[in-house]
Amino acid sequence: MSKFYAIIVGAGSGTGASVALRFAKSYSVVLLARKSTNYQPIVDEIRAAGGSAFGYTADAADPASVDTAFSQIDKDLKGVQLAAAVYNANAGFAYKPFLDLKPEDLDTSLSTATNGLFYFAQKAIPRLLAAVPSSPHPPSLIVTGATASIRGSAKFLTFAAGKFAQRGITQSLAREFGPQGVHVALAIIDGGIDTPWGKDRVVNNGVEDGKISPEAIAENYWHLHTQHRSAFTHELDIRPYVEKF
Repeated sequence: MSKFYAIIVGAGSGTGASVALRFAKSYSVVLLARKSTNYQPIVDEIRAAGGSAFGYTADAADPASVDTAFSQIDKDLKGVQLAAAVYNANAGFAYKPFLDLKPEDLDTSLSTATNGLFYFAQKAIPRLLAAVPSSPHPPSLIVTGATASIRGSAKFLTFAAGKFAQRGITQSLAREFGPQGVHVALAIIDGGIDTPWGKDRVVNNGVEDGKISPEAIAENYWHLHTQHRSAFTHELDIRPYVEKF
C-alpha cells in the first residue's frame, strides 16, 4: 500500500474508472459509489495489476453515508494520507421542458451536485491539509464540471443549476485553501464522453475522436494534481478538437 491515497466519488465506467486507474499508478485508490457493482470491477482490475484499491458503498447526497464511509476509510487505511480527492458524482439529469419539471427534479440534482460536494469537501479538505507538508504533489480536490457549469441551455435547467453551484463552491474553496497548499480545481467537460454505455450515441457527426476519451480526461486530472503551486490552474476546460464552443 502506498503512503498516500486518492479518493474518487462517482466511480463507474467512463471518467470515474479512468481516473481511478490513472491515479492507481502512484497511489492506493479509494472508490465510492451508490452500488458496489459500480466500483467492484475497477477495484478488481487495479488489484489484478498489482495496485491497491478499496471500494465503499455510499450515497454522496447523504451526509450520514459520507461520514460512515470516511470513518471506515480511516480505519482501513490507517496512517495513509489523502493526496487527491475527485468529486465525479452526479444525479438527476432531467432533460425536460421547464414547465414539465417538478420541484423534486431540482432537489435531486442539487442534492448530489451541490450538497454532495459540500459534504465531501468538508471531509476531504482537512485530510488534504494534513498531507500538505509530506505529499509528493500539492494535495488536490478536483471537481468534474460540464458545459452546464457555465451555460444553462434549454431543457438543462436542473443540471445547470447543480453545475453552476458546483462552480461557485470550487471557486470559494480555491480562494480559501489554495493559500494553505491545497489545489482546488474544476474540470469543465465540454462535450460527449466516449463511455462504454454511450457507444451508440453519435457525437460530432461520428468523426474519429469526436468524443472525449476518458483516459485523456484522467491524464488531465493527473496533470492538475501534479501542477507546481506557483502555477495552479483553477478551471480547465476539455473538449474534442471538433466541438463547437
